[in-house]
Amino acid sequence: MASKTMTSRTKTSRTTISRLTVPSGLDYSSSSVAGKQRLDINRLTDIHQMDVQSALDQMRSLISGRPHVVYKTAYYRKQTKNHWARDDPAFVYLQAAFLVFVSLAYSVAFRASLTDGIAFLFHSLVWNWLVAGAIVATIARELANRHLTTTQSNTHVQQTVEWMYAFDIHCNSFFPCFCILYALQFFLLPIVLRNSLLSLILSNLLYTIAFSWYWYITHLGYRSLPFLTNTEVFLFPVAAILLLFVLNLVGYPFGLAWNASRLFAQIYFY
Repeated sequence: MASKTMTSRTKTSRTTISRLTVPSGLDYSSSSVAGKQRLDINRLTDIHQMDVQSALDQMRSLISGRPHVVYKTAYYRKQTKNHWARDDPAFVYLQAAFLVFVSLAYSVAFRASLTDGIAFLFHSLVWNWLVAGAIVATIARELANRHLTTTQSNTHVQQTVEWMYAFDIHCNSFFPCFCILYALQFFLLPIVLRNSLLSLILSNLLYTIAFSWYWYITHLGYRSLPFLTNTEVFLFPVAAILLLFVLNLVGYPFGLAWNASRLFAQIYFY
């Protein structure tokens, strides 16, 4: 009996050790990566956890003087749920709905045909927002993970930027662009489409502010991650945008300037 008892205890001890040796939460195999990707997709498609009011509050913060507040929630999410990206898909769905509505409004304002209206909606929703956002998020994430990460001295754990969080940053940055280049520009069309110096300055100023704001909020998103350093590199495009605005003004007397709003209209509607 004593021998059987010792054998049973040994088996139990080995089982316990094996369970403690490879905990499920620390499985770094390819199956765990695939599981994380499925979890990201589930977060994006789970409409039952949508909080529309919270998403609207975040949008209000992004166009106010306190866009950094949005990224504080990401820090709290990391502390409680161990991921930076949003759980709630409401922000993405609202942004897509706003794009659809305003794209239809532009099609009506320019009296576009059904084919041209659908094409503009497709370009706005798929190319300008999703595809361009995925490209920017991927490049920025790779830049951050390869060149901007620093090992935490207290944990010595190398952390990385999640792709879903990088896409969240794009969505945050895109919203002020949407407000300026889709919503505000719509009401200023009678002015910015004129062939005059004032129209050119106003139009190009809208685009300069919108794209500069995009990169500023992108910078805030990566700066909020404690394991990244030298995130000022995400502000470099702002200098290029401002330089382009100045060069456009300098080239106006020589016929080398262009009106961004008129260019936008020619590409999509004329």
